[in-house]
Amino acid sequence: MNSLHDKLKAFERTLTIMDELRAKCPWDKKQTLESLRHLTIEETYELSEAIVNNDLPELQKELGDVLLHIIFYAKIASETNHFDIADVLNSLCEKLIVRHPHIYGNVVADTEEQVRENWEQIKLKEGNKSVLSGVSKGIPSLVKAYRIQEKAAQVGFDWDTPEQVWDKINEELLEFKQELIIPNNKQKTEQEFGDLLFALVNLARKNGINPDDALEYTNQKFRNRFMFIEDKAKAMNKNMIDMSLAEMDEIWNESKKLGM
Repeated sequence: MNSLHDKLKAFERTLTIMDELRAKCPWDKKQTLESLRHLTIEETYELSEAIVNNDLPELQKELGDVLLHIIFYAKIASETNHFDIADVLNSLCEKLIVRHPHIYGNVVADTEEQVRENWEQIKLKEGNKSVLSGVSKGIPSLVKAYRIQEKAAQVGFDWDTPEQVWDKINEELLEFKQELIIPNNKQKTEQEFGDLLFALVNLARKNGINPDDALEYTNQKFRNRFMFIEDKAKAMNKNMIDMSLAEMDEIWNESKKLGM
């Protein structure tokens, strides 16, 4: 692996290229914080996909793309004398030092749970009005539910056992079923379905499962199997819309046997 010197040289090279592009490239010169935002979100999802696929060469590429955006934002901010990349890095270092008193101070934290509890207490002292303040309102709802529950649990607001969560799931499922049979009841049905999903996220968390990761793996699995059906249909000169569910299900089971 590269030495610290090589890493610093590579970072310096990246900063130099960013300066040159911002000064000379028509596209890069035109960009603003706002224009880059949606591209950054796209790059973050591509990074996530590389992680889910365990594609390390692609992960390396996507990490570079995300890093470019971070450097780009800092470059734009430096042009108005608000901050530059050194300020970004130094503020990060200070935050890490303050939030790890068990490393840089005299606080004892021998377990991951103790570290999390200390972290939340420190953030409250820093001015956060709520334990939930650190949960972004802009993240996807499934991730948000997981983070909200995780934050609440760190201050003791949590079920004692996964078995208690099962009771809550059964309760929410019954309430959802009751609302589902009532005509013209969409709003209440959605609310009860949300409660059921929230309880399922709780069960996943209590069993060490990240629900967003789990759902993404299932999405990919379904996609692969469905596309397998499409390929098989083409090979048989059939249109999927003309196939019976039983025919498609037979091919689906074949894909499962192939480990897809």
